[in-house]
Amino acid sequence: MAFERVCTLDDLWQGEMANYTVGGTEILLVHTDKGQLVATQAMCPHQEVELVEGELSGCLLTCRAHLWRFNVVEGKGVNPTHPELALYPIKVENDVVYVDVEGVEPKYAHS
Repeated sequence: MAFERVCTLDDLWQGEMANYTVGGTEILLVHTDKGQLVATQAMCPHQEVELVEGELSGCLLTCRAHLWRFNVVEGKGVNPTHPELALYPIKVENDVVYVDVEGVEPKYAHS
């Protein structure tokens, strides 16, 4: 695994999300209001709209384009239930967030 430094915990507060590029891959880093950190694909698997433009409520992320909802912690679709999000390994050391994108491909779904 090749973990790369992404940001510090001070850069992304609880309840926030932001796009970052790691090893040439665009990811969405989510810091849920309960303190969970998740690294997922940056684009909605439906029509490749940037998920950072959506609405985060707890661990539920709603894409702005067609209102597809995902549980970002699990990477599973909520409405509809068939799509999934790619999740990338993440670790935090000394308040620095590291993500590994090697071997994980974004997922795509048909409507």
